[in-house]
Amino acid sequence: MHPDHILAAPAHPDPYPYYAALAAGPALVFDERHGFWMAAHPDVVRAILTSPACRVRPPAGPVPAAIAGSPAGEVFARLIRMNEGARHGPSRRVLQQVMGRADLARVRTRTAEIAGTPLTLGSCDGPALSQWTADVPVMAVADWLGFDAKALPEVAVWVADFVACLSPRSTTLQLDAASAAASALLARLEILVDQAAAGDGSTLALLKAEAAASGWQDRQALLANLVGLLSQTCEATAGLLGNSIVAITRRPGVVAELRGQPARLQAFVAFVSRHDPSIHNTRRFVSAPVDVAGQMLQAGDALLLVLAAGHPAPGSQPSAWWPDGTGAAPHAFGHGIHQCPGEALACTVAAAALACWLELLAGTGAAMPAGWTYRPLPNARIPVFQ
Repeated sequence: MHPDHILAAPAHPDPYPYYAALAAGPALVFDERHGFWMAAHPDVVRAILTSPACRVRPPAGPVPAAIAGSPAGEVFARLIRMNEGARHGPSRRVLQQVMGRADLARVRTRTAEIAGTPLTLGSCDGPALSQWTADVPVMAVADWLGFDAKALPEVAVWVADFVACLSPRSTTLQLDAASAAASALLARLEILVDQAAAGDGSTLALLKAEAAASGWQDRQALLANLVGLLSQTCEATAGLLGNSIVAITRRPGVVAELRGQPARLQAFVAFVSRHDPSIHNTRRFVSAPVDVAGQMLQAGDALLLVLAAGHPAPGSQPSAWWPDGTGAAPHAFGHGIHQCPGEALACTVAAAALACWLELLAGTGAAMPAGWTYRPLPNARIPVFQ
């Protein structure tokens, strides 16, 4: 049975037949219930993602009204992924350079150490596993940015609080907590940036050097985008790790191929990111009249792009299962100027954490999850284990 509507699809047990039907249908469909045009065919999605007329935020509302004027809103306003044009280019290149030079071997080692600490969970039951998949990726990236090990659990809480403000369903209490978290993260990151010394080999020292070389002098924007990096990790990498656990649970025979094989685990996680991605859709807003697949769109029109369309999930077709399936949904990490530059970092963190989970299963005899549902999110697919 298909989901009731497109925004319910990420939480559906298997939305991929629905996505395939959408991709095979008209290039653009107007969803009257939600007031946006919907695109699912990969070629149309790609065209929209590269169109200068299709922007990540509506021109009249660069910051969601619920957080405008708050500390959380100030962070949002400066996020590279929420801006275009001249303001977007230099800062994006800086982050691309820094993330492209990440010492992934060290990230893998540190993630394993971080993941191994909360994995002293005994039975590693469903709620504990769900919390672990949410916290470990954020703590690993925070460690890469230079946070002290003792501060990592607190950072994970702050980031989770901040991310809550990005939902249109956020309550007043959540919005207040998000602003408090944004302020705390900015203050802590400012100290870390000040402490980073040229040539010390740290991520933030490299970031400062690249920013200076590129002429990116907006200090507050730099700090805001570090918060943004942590917030993206909170959902995207948590979903990637959780969906990798789901994929193994569906096919337990693959465990023997993965345990103790870092390269295989890395490739497996990349496979999951293509076949059961954590981010299922994104939005664009038309800033000027534009023709998309023969449909003339007007300024102010909204678009929902189904990034996850185009390929079945890992358990739905045995012929597509690891390691023989090579087809891929093309937009697991986006496309165009807003493509996520952190694919290698995200897959490394998820693979290292997954290795710890497999070792826990082998070392304690803990059972795989008995089942799972998905968080009721309109864009992201993040399992909740039982």
